Amino acid sequence: MKDKSIYKVEDFYTDFHNWLVTHGPKYLGGIIIFFIGLWVIRFLRNRLRTRMLKRGVHSSLQPFFLSLSITTLYILLIIWVMNIIGLEMTIFTTIIGAFSVAAGLALSGTFQNFAGGVLILLLKPFELDDSIIAQGQDGKVVSIQIFYTVLITADNKTVIIPNGKLFNEVIVNVTREGKRRLDFEVKIAYANDLDKVKTIIDNAVKNTDNLLHEPAARVGVIAMEIDSVRITINVWVEPANYLTAKIALMEKILKDFGANGVAFPKAG
Repeated sequence: MKDKSIYKVEDFYTDFHNWLVTHGPKYLGGIIIFFIGLWVIRFLRNRLRTRMLKRGVHSSLQPFFLSLSITTLYILLIIWVMNIIGLEMTIFTTIIGAFSVAAGLALSGTFQNFAGGVLILLLKPFELDDSIIAQGQDGKVVSIQIFYTVLITADNKTVIIPNGKLFNEVIVNVTREGKRRLDFEVKIAYANDLDKVKTIIDNAVKNTDNLLHEPAARVGVIAMEIDSVRITINVWVEPANYLTAKIALMEKILKDFGANGVAFPKAG
């Protein structure tokens, strides 16, 4: 009479042999496909990196696109292998779906900023070193990241603006056209000789540094009030010289008015 343990060993080997014959080819095929897929993904990663460099894709976007593409390929490879070996996908799909919903709710603001950053880098409403006005801030763009943009203001403050808000609001790019119009007004009393005042302003414009002579400056009456005449002055400057030129011109006009006896409206 044979020992029961011998029967158990024989049953184990029989069951293992049957499983190997039935499922072994699928698992072997899945393993082979997995390693071939890893090699293909590594090959595609190098090709994708080279292609992005040739196409001039922004350096801030390259790591993201590369990571997203490769991660997607890895997920597809794993799902493919699981299908080959016959693993049940229902539970796996449910877990992934639940995680995606939770992550989407938690990171909705982050995704908005990310989408804004991608659109800014692709559509280029502004670039590095451009001066822009956005979200109530006026400054020079020193960094464009995936989630935020960094400005340096004229008084040397660092302003960090989330890209989601930045892209969905009005952006004024004061650098793109290469020049910017400087506008301001002065009030003078009615007793002044208007032609004399305009000549003084014209001379001040000609003798102030950092002003462009094309297009020509414009000086003229913009409004007549009860106690004064308002004169508008429009001159053109390079964007980087805007504030410096404005200060210099206003000071020059003020000094020349004083030297030539130009009267201002009386207070009150």
